[in-house]
This record gives sequence, structure tokens and C-alpha cells, in this order.
Amino acid sequence: MEAKTGAHVAILPSPGMGHLIPLVVFAKHLAATHSFSITFINLTTDSSAAQSSVLSNLNDVGLSSVQFVDLPPADLSDLPSSAKIETRISLTMFRSLSSLRALLGDLTSKFPNTVLVADIFGTDAFDVADELSLPKYLFFPSNATFLSLVCQLPALDTKVSGEYRDLRELRLPGCSSPFPGKDLVSPLQDRKDAAYAWFLHQAKRYPRADGIFVNTFEALESQALQFLKENRASFPEVFPVGPLTLEQPENDSDCLRWLDEQPPGSVVFVSFGSGGTLSYEQYQNLAHGLEKSGQRFLWVIRTPELTEGPAAFFTVESKGDPKAYLPEGFLERTKGVGMVVPSWAPQTRVLAHAATGGFLTHCGWNSTLESIQNGIPLIAWPLYAEQKMNAILLVDEIKVAIRPKIQEDGIIKEEEIERVVRGLMEGEEGKALRAKMRDLRDAAAATALAEGGSSYGSLVNATQKWRSNV
Repeated sequence: MEAKTGAHVAILPSPGMGHLIPLVVFAKHLAATHSFSITFINLTTDSSAAQSSVLSNLNDVGLSSVQFVDLPPADLSDLPSSAKIETRISLTMFRSLSSLRALLGDLTSKFPNTVLVADIFGTDAFDVADELSLPKYLFFPSNATFLSLVCQLPALDTKVSGEYRDLRELRLPGCSSPFPGKDLVSPLQDRKDAAYAWFLHQAKRYPRADGIFVNTFEALESQALQFLKENRASFPEVFPVGPLTLEQPENDSDCLRWLDEQPPGSVVFVSFGSGGTLSYEQYQNLAHGLEKSGQRFLWVIRTPELTEGPAAFFTVESKGDPKAYLPEGFLERTKGVGMVVPSWAPQTRVLAHAATGGFLTHCGWNSTLESIQNGIPLIAWPLYAEQKMNAILLVDEIKVAIRPKIQEDGIIKEEEIERVVRGLMEGEEGKALRAKMRDLRDAAAATALAEGGSSYGSLVNATQKWRSNV
């Protein structure tokens, strides 16, 4: 791109599809709607192939004002294999600072009016922004309730003496539902692990941001957003700009053709996101529960974890044929009622399809917002990261989801799966959840992203600050 005198935004996502996707949509809005030049800075990792496919979505819309720059991969060879994902991501960002410094120095010579937007693991980049006198903003890809926890974490670190997981409950301002300590975000579960130290390190640096964008909207989390606004003395201004979800291109996949043949609202979609896996026992129970429910289902399957516990973080590619791990005869018995799809399905297209009536989900925030935009009620089955907090928010606070009961050994029995699937698709509770979801869908469409809506106005407020510095 040629040098320009107008405002330019350098966007720095940390590795991970859950972070990348909303930032891609954010970049689209800034470029297409608000006419900013964008440099999208990509940190190359083992999941770069999956990330590249998402980044190509920006190219597909022909945004000539967006350029992509890959930083050299960070060396993490000294980390033990047991290092948790928060440690790996934070160190990837930290060890990329010298490359980032050189890149931003070059960019600011071409674009003097550059703004840096880093995501939640990129706060060390604030030092580089300060060296170059750049405005610096944080992008928070999850919800305002989770952000309120991060806001309070430095204070909690001094007040709580033991492990957070041993707390009977923690109450967050703006949320009437209590959060058991064991359901708090993953890096808070072991304060002795480096992942906690890194997470706390990031939280302590949040106040240095000139503002924080959060992927939510007023009608969804008005009380949590109000708390954050009232804490402006100690916390940056918060700009709710959601729901930011990635629309997938037209797709002629087998699963969409199968949905075309199903009655309206009759299918429960089952997917655990780009990185979710289950144990072998849980995989079997889920299959039996879906079969016993008698409901139509579309299930995105992955090879179960045979040695480790459930869940991963980055995109998981199935090893071998995941169908080989299904119960014997399952595919024959459910033929015509259910369909299994290995590894991936066009999720936003599935959720928008008239035949889809429910979603069994890992409660990733991107998936949650996609469900809200399509008015699809949920079965909450969280796995990792902040997903257990999201499940509590969805079940107890927003009241758009059912959560199956988990045994003490962490397993959900097939009878419980049958119960919640039937309840969502046929029961009175499912009808109530569906009505609430439709209200949220309408609110998201009418008051959030549309011109004149709350999120649209919030982004305009931020961009006006940037333009005033030009």
C-alpha cells in the first residue's frame, strides 16, 4: 500500500482461531465501513494453515486497504511439553516484540497516524507502542462478564490466599449469578503454574490501554458493561462492538443438502468448535444419548482423546477416521435421522439453516454469538478456557441454554444427554429458551451492528478519537 495521511490501524492477534475470527471481522468493519487502512499482523504458528484460510476471507471481499504481514515464528523449543496454552501464546507474543518493533517502525514511517490494536495476550506490545508514541487499544474477543473478572484480577490476587478453584463462589459485578471457583477461566485453576503468572501479567497491563473493544452488545450484557463504565477511574474506556461473527461464503456441502431435506427447526447441531475434543468414554456416551433421544442431529465428529483429557485449544485435525470410534452399528441405526461430519462443517451456514432448531455447543464465545444472531437455543457443554463461565452466563443469567449434569468423575451419562436433547427440542423449557433467543436475535440485528445501533455507535466513537489525532 502507498503511504497515506489518514488513520491507519495495525492489528495484532495472538494465535488461536477464537481470537483471530472476531479480529478479522473487526478489520472488515474498519476498512469497509469506516475507510481505515489496515495492516493485519500474523504470528506464524503450527496452526498457521487454519489461520491463513480465515485471513483469506479478508481478501475475498476485495478490501485493497488491508495488507497482511507475517512475523517470523517465535522459538518456543525451550518450553516443556507440559507448558499450558496461555504460557505458549504469551511467550509467542513476547518473543515476537523485536520483529514487531521493526515492523511498526517501518509502518509509522509510511503511516504516521497509526493506531495499534492488540488482543488479550498482546499487552507486551504496549511497550513498543509507547516507544513509537502510538495510541494503543486492546481487543477482548470474549464477553463483558469475563472482562469484569480480568478487571478485578490484580485485586483478587492480593485478597485470595488459596486457590481460586477452592472458592465456593465468586460474585462478579453486573452479574447476579455466582461463579464457583472451579468454573473460573482455565489459567486461574492453578496459581502455581506459569499460565496463571502470565494471565495476571496481562491483566495488570490492561489499564495501560487507551481503550478496550469487547465483542458483545448492550442488550446482551447491559449490567456488566455498566460496571465497566463506572470504573473508568481505574480501567480504560470500554467499547462494545459485537456481535462480530464471520459470515461464511455460500457452500454446497453434503450436510447443507441433508439439512434441506429435514423439517424446519427439527435438527440439533452438535459441534465443539475448532479445537474441542472428547474422551473416548464421553464420545461413546454422546453417541448413545443422541441415538436414544430420537431427535434429528448433525454432529461434527473428531477422533476422541485416547490418552489425555478432553479439549484442545488450536484447530484439531482428526487422527485417522473418527467414525471408527463410534459405537458399533450407530451409523446404520441412525441413518436418515442423523448425520455425522468428520472434523468440520460450515457452522454459520448450519446455524442459519431453517432446519436447525438447537445447538449442543462448547460455549466458545464466537459460537455463542453466531447462535444469538440466528436465534438458536443451546445445550451448554463447556470444555476449556472461559467456556465454563460462559455456560453459567448463558444458563443462569441470560437464560438461553440448558446444561447437562456432570458426574463426579467428569462424565455426562448418555441418559442425561438424552434428557437435555429432548428437553431442548421438544420440551416446554426448550420453547422458553427459543423465545428468549429470538428476542436477542432481534436486538442484535436492530440495535447492535446496524447503523445507528449501540455497537455501531460505539465503534464510531472510538474511530472519531483516532481521526481527531490526524
